[in-house]
Amino acid sequence: MSKESRKFMRLLVLFDLPTTTKAHKKAYVQFRRFLIKDGYDMLQWSVYTRLTNGFDQTQTHLKRLKNNLPKEGSIRCIELTEKQFTQMKVLLGERKIQEKVNTHEQFLLF
Repeated sequence: MSKESRKFMRLLVLFDLPTTTKAHKKAYVQFRRFLIKDGYDMLQWSVYTRLTNGFDQTQTHLKRLKNNLPKEGSIRCIELTEKQFTQMKVLLGERKIQEKVNTHEQFLLF
C-alpha cells in the first residue's frame, strides 16, 4: 500500500431527493438510513460526510453508495483529503459536535 493510498480522506455526499409521494419519502428515508448505518455523519441538511482511511477504503464506500442510490433525485459526492476538509470555512453558525469529535486522530485501525 503506497503512502498516498493511506491518507485519511472524506467522502462528502450532497443530495436533493423528492419527497412529494409516499414512495419518494420511503426512498429518502431508506437512503438516509443507509448513510447513517454506513458511518456517515450529518454535516447539515442533505449533506453527510464520512472519514475513510485512504483511497482504497474511499473507493469501497463509493461503490456502496452507488449500490444504494434511490431511483430519482440528485446525489453528488466529493472526495476530499482530511486536510482539505479541516480547512473548510464556517461562514455562519458553529462547527457541529461531530466535526469537533470525529477527527482522523480518533480514527481507530483494527
